[in-house]
Amino acid sequence: AAWRLAGGRVALLAIGSFGFIGMVGMWDYTMITLSQLLVSVTLSVGFAIPLGILSARSDRIDAVLRPILDTMQTLPAFVYFPLVIMLFRIGELSGIIATVIYAIPPAVRLTNLGIRQVPESAMEGARSFGSTPFQLLTKVQIPMALPSVMMGINQTTIMAIAMVAYAALIGAQGLGQQVLYAIGSFDVGKGFEAGMSIVLLAVVADRITQAWAKRQADELGISPAT
Repeated sequence: AAWRLAGGRVALLAIGSFGFIGMVGMWDYTMITLSQLLVSVTLSVGFAIPLGILSARSDRIDAVLRPILDTMQTLPAFVYFPLVIMLFRIGELSGIIATVIYAIPPAVRLTNLGIRQVPESAMEGARSFGSTPFQLLTKVQIPMALPSVMMGINQTTIMAIAMVAYAALIGAQGLGQQVLYAIGSFDVGKGFEAGMSIVLLAVVADRITQAWAKRQADELGISPAT
């Protein structure tokens, strides 16, 4: 994925990062974390893009969603952990749900922003050729907003990785659990290895998704939202 989307440098970074993770004995834990990350990001994007589209097409929906997204981004995770545990018990599911709550806002906001920034001239041109609202959305707005959407996915991915260590407090396994064990046993070495594994995983994911967004922008000849 790094080679195809980001080129040789990022591919070498990915090889070196996962090589380090394997050498320090964190491979299995990283794969658990990566599986949680893939599920969390998939769910977040699956909810975020439709919500972003709805908020872009309706100022009323945007006004309703904005304070909800603000709350989701600023509310400390420890506040809603008890509610998640009460509803879904301690375990992987609770960790994924908490991660989705924390990570979904950037993708919603940037999808909304990207669609709203589509030039009106492009919209008028599509309408003049008889495009229906659905065709306008799928053939004009979403393709032109795709770089912004991809940046939202990038930010959602990074925020999901940032939630890994916190999710260990409610039973999620993987690298976060190793960090938690290291803190409890004062094992500085294990804490460093697990922490560096999280950092390297985040860096590789960030570089790949950023390169994906840049490629989409280059193909369309526009600049992604920042």
